[in-house]
Amino acid sequence: MKVKMAAAGYQPLLVADGASCLELVRYDKPDLILLDMSLPDMSGLEVLRRLRAMPGLQTVAVLMFSTCFDQKARVAAFQAGADDVLAKPIDDQTLMARIRSFMRARDLLAGLEAHQNDFAVLGLSEPAQGFHHPGVIGLLCVQPELGAALQAKLAPHLTDQLRVMTPAEALGDGPAPDVFVLDADLEGKGSGLRLMSELRSRSPTRHASICILTPPESAFVPAVAFDLGANDLVSASVCAQELALRLLRLITRKREADRLRATLEDGLRLAMIDPLTGLHNRRFGLAQLTAISANATSTGQDFAVMVADLDRFKSVNDRFGHAAGDAVLVEVANRLTVNLRLGDVVARIGGEEFLIVLPATTLIEAEAIGRRLCESVEQSPIGLGGAEALHVTISIGLAVSLAGQARPTVAQIIDHADRALLQAKSDGRNQVTIGRNAA
Repeated sequence: MKVKMAAAGYQPLLVADGASCLELVRYDKPDLILLDMSLPDMSGLEVLRRLRAMPGLQTVAVLMFSTCFDQKARVAAFQAGADDVLAKPIDDQTLMARIRSFMRARDLLAGLEAHQNDFAVLGLSEPAQGFHHPGVIGLLCVQPELGAALQAKLAPHLTDQLRVMTPAEALGDGPAPDVFVLDADLEGKGSGLRLMSELRSRSPTRHASICILTPPESAFVPAVAFDLGANDLVSASVCAQELALRLLRLITRKREADRLRATLEDGLRLAMIDPLTGLHNRRFGLAQLTAISANATSTGQDFAVMVADLDRFKSVNDRFGHAAGDAVLVEVANRLTVNLRLGDVVARIGGEEFLIVLPATTLIEAEAIGRRLCESVEQSPIGLGGAEALHVTISIGLAVSLAGQARPTVAQIIDHADRALLQAKSDGRNQVTIGRNAA
């Protein structure tokens, strides 16, 4: 086995007894553990229990094997934390495909964990949730009555929701189950694998775990199923308790991957969103401006940049407090957003300062939009709770990059808009002033 794995590009570490295994993993955490049920000094189950109690090894995949596995021993192995159980002699093709399947799952989690660690350093990572809602398991069998029978068989062993489904329902737009149990010959020989490939190609079901159910004594090739993306493969004759334990393991691993993906998505969102107003932040706003400038250059279009600033905002904080100032910023951000077009960009780039980028916009159009923004802020007071309300205004500096002329850099066009903003403040506030480069 060591020679075969080395030939496949893996680095196998071989130990001859349980004590040596436990000592090895203290210093060299493996990506996968192949564990014999019978060892010279202790049982494989005892080794597995100790492995699962060690820090950092709870999620390492463990594949157990033995010359004889009765049903009771198989269930005990899964209860102790095994990810799969194979009987010796092990088919080489099946073993290598199973190892590849485990390695793909490991690589996925490792990539997500790396991003989570990056966000944790930045303070953007949320702690793991201690409570989980029951999972959903979709059962797709050759005949609906077989699905109902499987549902009844599993129900005493699971608190998760068991749902008998048709292929059409599995491919629908509704919420996807956490795990699909697919009959290998769902609508004809091998059709379960075709459905699995379809599920893997669709966004709602791409991350679901898939367990393939094979008919007893079938000529089904397990290696094909694993290489096409199956997470587990069991015989239809498996006892309900073992199948339930397998499904629970799949749900646990999927939840961990889902949690890491959610952390990544939240981290990315927080990295580009201003937490107070919900607008894009300075970094994302400048990146969008750079992209819009490059696109305008390639398409020969005008685009406009505005820098907007609340007038006399310091007096709001000084008189009413920072909570009132925050309420004003949130409402102004809302009014700016609803008065811009689809495709326009608005970002908060300072305490009370906003960057607005208008792609494919002429000077005349941009000036009209700027005036509309000033009016939207001025026209009605902003409530502070109770009977108190504030009238606030904004000043806007406008600069336009014109097609057919030398394009200013991003820094230059922002500078033009900033200078125009200062002029708007000097000229009495609550107005739009055009930068000299666009006059």
